[in-house]
Amino acid sequence: MRRLLGSLMVLGLLYGCSGAGYLPYAPHALNPEQIQTLVTDASASNAVPQGLVRAVIMAESAGNPSAISVAGAQGLMQLMPGTSQGCGIANPFDPTENVQCGTAYLKGLLERYHNDATLAVAAYNAGPGAVDRYHGIPPYPETQAYVARVMSAYRSY
Repeated sequence: MRRLLGSLMVLGLLYGCSGAGYLPYAPHALNPEQIQTLVTDASASNAVPQGLVRAVIMAESAGNPSAISVAGAQGLMQLMPGTSQGCGIANPFDPTENVQCGTAYLKGLLERYHNDATLAVAAYNAGPGAVDRYHGIPPYPETQAYVARVMSAYRSY
């Protein structure tokens, strides 16, 4: 019984998370310098703007490399297991591997949507199938709020 209650508490905490799948003020967030180093390296190797990568990281995990969403997304850029496997990374919680993979995925989305960062960000959140189906940002409140948050942060970096 105690084990079941503990599991329910964890689920309750995860469902109490923001839509990004992290607990606010999580004690495991990287410091800004560590995040910037990861962003600089991944941006350079994938030709994706640093500000966009940083905005996605902050919206997805607030810099917590241990973040896990209720949907199963993992790490700083909240990679789904299939995305991690597609990148060939062994540990989605390794900050370097996670940011490199997430940035490569973001680059692919930017290419798919002709460098339209808004559509790439919408696809990062809702999936490219949803963006294609709706010919733009899907009418999901979570995705619309996510796009607004990421694009606002991107413009401020």
